Amino acid sequence: MALKDRMASKFSLRSWDLMLLWLSLIIVVSLAWTYLALLARNMSAMDISGMRAWAFKDYLMMFVMWTVMMIGMMVPTSIRAVKIYAGIARQVENSSKGVAATVWFVLGYVLVWTGFSMVAALLQGMLNTLGLLSPMMVSTSSYLGAGLLIGAGLYQLTPWKDACLNHCQTPAMYLAGRFGPRVIDGIKLGIQHGAYCLGCCWLLMSLLFVGGVMNLLWIAAITGLVFLEKLLPAKLKLTRISAVLMIGCGTIYLIIA
Repeated sequence: MALKDRMASKFSLRSWDLMLLWLSLIIVVSLAWTYLALLARNMSAMDISGMRAWAFKDYLMMFVMWTVMMIGMMVPTSIRAVKIYAGIARQVENSSKGVAATVWFVLGYVLVWTGFSMVAALLQGMLNTLGLLSPMMVSTSSYLGAGLLIGAGLYQLTPWKDACLNHCQTPAMYLAGRFGPRVIDGIKLGIQHGAYCLGCCWLLMSLLFVGGVMNLLWIAAITGLVFLEKLLPAKLKLTRISAVLMIGCGTIYLIIA
């Protein structure tokens, strides 16, 4: 009876720790999307449009916006890798340490997209200064919009996209082979996985300038595409289908604009 009680207690602890991990991620992602919704609703109060050089506070505000947006968009798409890493960590470590290791892994992943957010804010500032963005952060240039669509479509067909996406679709062996017990090991592996994810999705993120950086439906559509790319079987060739659509839309946009 005592053995059964110990096993039940161990199971409950593991289940509770894992539940707490997923609940924490859900809360973080929900807060990110809530922030974006509030920001989109109050766009009129943001004085960042017009052909003027941004001040430091403008770059800081946009950096925060992009970082929160990337958390809201990319953390849900990493669900497979996080689940696999959590399973590995719980087998190697005890339950509580396994969950803690997974948190460090997610932090490393977010750090990659934080770096991307810094670059995105700088690029947005440059486009704004050149007068290529509307107050809603949408491209005002047909050449820029078409170029982003066609460029993203062409990248979908490259071996670099295939290699990065293949890692994101089947990360188990990579994560298991590089797992380490230290905090820095979890962060490092999260950064490495995030780098593959960035290589897979960076041009898709540029399409935010086509549909609107603060267009929640457009943000959700791109998030959905990335999510499906990572979770659906590779044999469905979703990247090829999306590539044709992007190149076609970009070409039509260029002709009729």
